[in-house]
Amino acid sequence: MREIPGIPYSFKDSELLALALSHRSTGRLNNERLEFLGDSVLNFVISARLFDLNADSNEGDLSRLRARVVRGDTLAVLATGLKLGDYIRLGEGELKSGGYKRNSILANALEAIFGAIYLDGGFESCAEVIRHVCNPFIALLPPADELKDPKTRLQEWLQGRGYSLPEYNVLSDEGPPHKKKFLVQCVSQVAGIKVTGMSSSRRKAEQVAASAALDFIAAIPKK
Repeated sequence: MREIPGIPYSFKDSELLALALSHRSTGRLNNERLEFLGDSVLNFVISARLFDLNADSNEGDLSRLRARVVRGDTLAVLATGLKLGDYIRLGEGELKSGGYKRNSILANALEAIFGAIYLDGGFESCAEVIRHVCNPFIALLPPADELKDPKTRLQEWLQGRGYSLPEYNVLSDEGPPHKKKFLVQCVSQVAGIKVTGMSSSRRKAEQVAASAALDFIAAIPKK
């Protein structure tokens, strides 16, 4: 096999494609090294693409956009769209457990294919394939500001108005160690904010509280 439908590239060396599709459960000759290489090329090509498309975005915004594209969940969705699971070679155990549907296996195989294309056809061939596969997803990305986590967005809103940073206080943490629930309060006296958030860790509860604070701010009538 020299091609995969949906990927506009025909391999000169079909063994490279076979290796890219071989999960580590198949033995010593597997796609892990190609995955490492493909991940590096992917990050560069997506960085350059986002740099060109977002002339007014700063480094932080570009990093958030890139992270949304190259993360495992996104690559798994793209791999699923290409029906890559139909071609991945798995060991008996992974095959029985449905490994061809597992996000990590799909994402890694897609990166390995990028690495194989780089070795087989060079950088520009690989870059063209990456852009072909990823551009539809990039076109649907929200504005970079919307990718910031709630705590960052709340902090920027307060600082933009000359207010001090909010305080996050743990009101309670209850439950057994493996099933903790943290209740955190987010307070900004000058902005009139006093809301709470609950989750399975303090960090997550702070994010939930910050999100509630942003909802509170959005509901303030505009003057």
